[in-house]
Amino acid sequence: MSDPTSGVESPQQAFKRRLAGGDALLGTFLKTPTAHATEILADVGFDFVVVDAEHAPFSRADIDLMMLAARAGGIASVVRVPSAAPEHILTALDAGAAGVLVPHVSSAEAVRAIVDAAYFKGGHRGFSNSTRAGSYGRLGFRDYQASCDSSASVIAMIEDLAAIERLDEIFAVPGLTGAFIGRGDLSAAVGADSPADARVVETVEAITAAARRHGIALIAHVGASDAPDVAMLRGLGVNSFLVASDQGLMRQSAQRMRAAF
Repeated sequence: MSDPTSGVESPQQAFKRRLAGGDALLGTFLKTPTAHATEILADVGFDFVVVDAEHAPFSRADIDLMMLAARAGGIASVVRVPSAAPEHILTALDAGAAGVLVPHVSSAEAVRAIVDAAYFKGGHRGFSNSTRAGSYGRLGFRDYQASCDSSASVIAMIEDLAAIERLDEIFAVPGLTGAFIGRGDLSAAVGADSPADARVVETVEAITAAARRHGIALIAHVGASDAPDVAMLRGLGVNSFLVASDQGLMRQSAQRMRAAF
């Protein structure tokens, strides 16, 4: 984490600024508890990675190791936390995460609780500057709080039908940095075979329209960077993408290599 008195922007601060500013960002999900994928993706030039602690086997120690790899590679690493529980949010941010991707956010009350746990100013984030986020005590009381608040991104996953009726309320909560369009869960909720279903597309259009009204940055997941839905999503205002996952990228590459061989 950067010392706010140094004037040097950290990867976490750069991610928050660029995401909120609508820059085109490329990331992927990490499903394997190893530091190597983070280092490789940083070296290739990805903008960020998302440690999937909701659907993959990441312990607290694994998350800490992944944040160390991100620090070594100079890449922003977000944690998809298992839930909105304050202890999950604090674990990720104390370890040095660039932010939290919180599943199943379906109300303004839920966003306010997440913001409360993620920030000092306007919230009640637990204090300990002895963590990686505090440079193990190097940052003093006020500098540590300022550094954390300028570095933490709060990203809500909109993936429940209940959230669609409350989008304006959700997106109006101060402290929300961005939203992730959970097309997988939304597809399952309406009984669709894929996100290409007209009912899912209509829901995505409602999410993007609400995001435009409130100036909320959007992230979406796609299977590949040349997938046909990328153009559709970009046309609706989605600028940042999570493409596949570390496992998915390995599988795609292995399939191409096997076919070529």
